[in-house]
Formats: sequence, structure tokens, C-alpha cells
Amino acid sequence: MSKVVIPLFTLILLSSCLSSKDVDKQEDVSLEIPQGYVLLWEDLFDGTSLDLSTWNIEEGGSGFGNAELQYYRKENVTVGKEPSSGANCLIITAKRESYGGKQFTSARINTMNKKTFKYGRFDARVKLPLTANGLWPAYWLMGNDYSLNGWPRCGEIDIMEMGNSAGIKAGTQDRFFNGACHWGYYKDVGGGNWAYPNYAKSTTWPSSLQDGEFHLFSLVWDEQFLRMYVDLDKNPDSTPYYEMGISDVSDDWGTGHYFHHDYFILFNLAVGGYFTGILDPSAITALPEGGQSSMYVDYVRVYERK
Repeated sequence: MSKVVIPLFTLILLSSCLSSKDVDKQEDVSLEIPQGYVLLWEDLFDGTSLDLSTWNIEEGGSGFGNAELQYYRKENVTVGKEPSSGANCLIITAKRESYGGKQFTSARINTMNKKTFKYGRFDARVKLPLTANGLWPAYWLMGNDYSLNGWPRCGEIDIMEMGNSAGIKAGTQDRFFNGACHWGYYKDVGGGNWAYPNYAKSTTWPSSLQDGEFHLFSLVWDEQFLRMYVDLDKNPDSTPYYEMGISDVSDDWGTGHYFHHDYFILFNLAVGGYFTGILDPSAITALPEGGQSSMYVDYVRVYERK
């Protein structure tokens, strides 16, 4: 999510219907497990509500360090059917409505301190909304030491973000997306400038990723590299759209210091902000007056290498 600063969030604790599980490595699970892996954990979102033994629901309208225009509410995250396929999904809905001093609401969830992982393959099957001008869906990870060390020292791995201003300018909003990593800490780099290390890479996909279909977004994370892929289920030999080495320990900004500990999973659907280049609520065309739009997540799965 290209965070400059991430505020502490409010955890919403409610009763829930359990729908996620840790998977015994000997269990016979009815899915095609990627070659060389075993299933470690999954959430199929097949209950009637979000599993709050696994997920935290964030609330607030601070802009989350990105000048985002929405207020995150627990009411905007549900579990239910995706209309076209009938698949049971996590549903995150952005709405044009006034709440908490904002003109939009949406939702953001995470597994901080509940489900954390180091290395493996992280899969999420997602149906993206039409981002048009202003929506910013994201699937990402952040270091579980965030509460102790803050951001960006905890590290951040953005597996999929859409809605970037460059895609809007090029008219390729439905195909343009980003992978990115942020780490290290702010320091004086001279001339009165402060900076921290990060690496982002954008891709314009050959066809729409907002085509009304589900697409699989994957991170393969090992001791040497972070690699990200689209639709490995359909094209298992495809090349990564993002790759970064994580072995450098040559100085205190080296990636090797920041990507070898536990991370937690996040999903959110932001409205506006620096990433989109839209800070004026009236310029959000994705949500007309009284309108809403949803991101559907069929499942999220984490595998570890045999």
C-alpha cells in the first residue's frame, strides 16, 4: 500500500462463524496443491461471517498515511455469495456515503498477531472491482513486528495493487497494477531530504484483470527472493511480474535485514489517495452518488515447501 505511516488500528472483536483452519500436513485436502508444497493454512470464507479468531477488522478515517478518502468500517466487510459464480467469498465494499467526516466508506482486514508466516507461497483468488478513477484494491503483507518497530522498519510486501495514477493517465486502469516492497527506516540523505528504501514495479497486463472473473495473485517467498505472479493456476510456468532479492546485508538498509521474519496478511479497498493521484472526492468516478463497488476474495491459502 506504499505506506508513509500506518496508524495503530482498532480491533473489532465479535462472535463469528469459523471458516479458516490450520491444515495438518497429512490431511487429504480437496484442492490441487502446487508441486513441491504442502498446504499450511487457508481461509475459504465459507461461513456466514468473517472468522475473527483469524482476522482483525480495522476502523478509522485517518487517511492511513496515504491521504485516502474513505472511512474504514466493520459494516463494509461481509462474507457471502459472489453473484455471478455463486462462490462464497470475503466481500469488501466501498460506498459513496457520508460517515465520520468522510464521503466514502470501505473496509480493511488483517491477520496481525493471529496468523503470521515466514516464507512459502501465498495465494489469493480475487475478483477485482472496476477501479475506474479512484478505487485502490490491495492484497499485501506487513511485518508482524510493526507494533514494536513501526513502519517501514517492519517491512511491507505489496503483492497486488491496482488503481495507480499512471494507469489512469494511460487509460489502462483495468490492466495496470503494481508489486512493491518497503523496508528500512527514514534517514537523512542530504539536501534536507529524508528517505527510506523501497522497490516498486508496475505491469500492464495483456488483458483486463477487471473482467468480471477471478484471478489468482501469488507471492513465492524463500530465503533468497520475493517473486509475484498472476494466474499460476492457469499458467504454472509463467514468469514473475515482480522479483526482488532479499539477501543483501551490506548495510543497515539491506533487504536481508527486513524480510526474514513473520509477516501478516491484509486485504483492503481504499478510495483515492496518493497512489491514485486523486485527493478530491468529486473526482472519484468509480463511485457515483449513492454507488458502491466490491472486491471479492474466494480464498487465501498459504503453502510451505516440502
